[in-house]
Amino acid sequence: MKTTRELLGARIKELRKRKGLTQEQLAEKVDLATRYISLIEVGRSSPSLETIENIASTLEVELQDLFDYMHLDPERVAPKELGKSLEDIDEANRKLLYRIARVMAR
Repeated sequence: MKTTRELLGARIKELRKRKGLTQEQLAEKVDLATRYISLIEVGRSSPSLETIENIASTLEVELQDLFDYMHLDPERVAPKELGKSLEDIDEANRKLLYRIARVMAR
């Protein structure tokens, strides 16, 4: 099973290619080194929230679109695991996840 970092990187790569951009072009547009974009895409570096927002803006996608990567690893979230995970989350985060799920379901 891939890590969240690897899945996020793969999703960024997928969206970058769909937009017709090279790593170099994306790096230039978000003012980062090409090597750093490469590390993000292979899941070896964790970008900051600001970097993720800049990448989403440059790729002209919503922030949540970067986290729509279940098709990249179908084993990632099994319904049983999801239910168990929710039991371990505090109330505030459970509410946040509920709101995110509602937005994504639209």
